Order: sequence, then C-alpha cells, then structure tokens
Amino acid sequence: MRTFLLTLFLLLNAAMATAGTLPDPAKLWLRSHAAVIMDQHTGEVLYQKNAQEPLPIASITKLMTAMVLIDARLDMEEVISISAADKDKLRYSRSRLPVGSKLTRADLLKMALMASENRAAAALARTYPGGSAAFISAMNTKSRKLGLHDTVFKDSTGLITENQSTARDLSLLLQAAWDYPLIRDFSGIGSSQVRLISSNREIKFNNTNRLLRNARWTIGMSKTGYIKESGRCLVMQTTIAGRDLFIVLLNAQGKLSSFGDSGRIRKWLERYEPQPAV
Repeated sequence: MRTFLLTLFLLLNAAMATAGTLPDPAKLWLRSHAAVIMDQHTGEVLYQKNAQEPLPIASITKLMTAMVLIDARLDMEEVISISAADKDKLRYSRSRLPVGSKLTRADLLKMALMASENRAAAALARTYPGGSAAFISAMNTKSRKLGLHDTVFKDSTGLITENQSTARDLSLLLQAAWDYPLIRDFSGIGSSQVRLISSNREIKFNNTNRLLRNARWTIGMSKTGYIKESGRCLVMQTTIAGRDLFIVLLNAQGKLSSFGDSGRIRKWLERYEPQPAV
C-alpha cells in the first residue's frame, strides 16, 4: 500500500509538471510577418515574432472603432443614413450599402465587425458627437489609455496605411475588446443578416473570418483585415488544447495564409501542449 501511494504521488507530480510545459516556439513556422500568441488569463506570451514592429493593420482598426462607439453610449437603435461622404474614395472598395441606405447604429456596427463593411465604419464615425475628427481623436485617446504605445489611428475603417500598430499592442487591444459583450456577440458569429430600413430589404452576409464556419474551431471574438500594404491580418480569441488564447497575425502574404497559420498554430499547440491529468 505504501509503495502504491508513493508511486501515485510521483505520477501526479509528473503530470502536474508536464501540464505546465510550454510548446517549443522553434517548432512553429508561420507565414505571417508578425505574430503573438498570448494566454488570455495569465497574459503569458507563448510565441512572438516581430512583435514590436509597427505595421499597417487595415480593418483590425474596426475593433477600436467599436470600443469608442460603445464607450460613447449612443442610441444603438437610432437610424442612420449612408451618405456620399461614407464612400471609399481612396481604394474604391465595394460596399453592399448604397448611398441612402438606412440602418440602425447597431446593425452598422455588426456589419463593420462581421463583414468589415467600410461604409458602415465611416458612418459610425461621421455621426459621432463632433464628427469624424472627434471620433479619430477618441480612438487615439483610448489607445493611449490602454498603453498601446506603438499604435496610431487616422480613420475609423483601416483603409489608410497610417493606421498602424504592433502585434504586441494588438494583443492588449484584444484583451480590452473582450470586455465588450457586443463586440464578442457581433464578431464571434459566422453569418447573420441586417434589415435596410430604407427598402425593408434584408442583407445576409458572412463573417470575413472563415474559421467561424468551421466546427473544429471555438472562437469567441475575431477580426480580419486587408489592404495591399498590410497583407492579410487576423486577430482572434480562441480555445486550443484546453487553453484560452489571444492570437495576432499580421502581414501574411497570400489570401488564405493567415488561416493557414491558424491551422499551424492549432497543430503546434495540440501536439506540444500536454493536457492536464484528470
């Protein structure tokens, strides 16, 4: 009996020690130029690559857009009209919101987060108290309060190259955004629809993060981004190998490269992250 108890004690101690072992960063290869993988609860960085390098972040911007909007406590059911001022005159990106479309502020936010709808993000800034200039100022003020020292915003959409941040800063931004239930609700679902009040027509759309429509993934919040200068970007909260994580992937070349990197991260963690003993 004594020998059995001693053996059990040694096995339990070994299991606990193994459970705390970190995967080997040298065994993870990513196509993204910069990346951070952070434990959501402890803040421990499991992996980083070029994490302090400022880079264009494209539509990842819209997470800050959402936080500033929600902080303002504006009426989310107020009806807003899309105007010609909301059109993308820099890159001429396509939109499913014709000028004159009327939607609630909540639906505009949903489209900005899920479908990365640029006119929606522009309209949210334009109708902020003080207009777009005041909105952008609030974005940068919020950034400083969060300690994002290498982050700057010039617009609410991310179409401007000067919207820049680092992978490390964005991991902190993800931590802050997670505290907003509306951001989690709108960005963490695979597909949805909104109603155009102006025409009583429903628009169905998919989340730009295709992983949300993959049953193998558990994702609580996400945002993608792309302009030519930023490459493919993806940030998300997800659970892999029993661990809640914030993942930041910036400047991946190739349309599906950030999703491919996500799969590589998943395999890396599932292979090298030992599971706690029951």
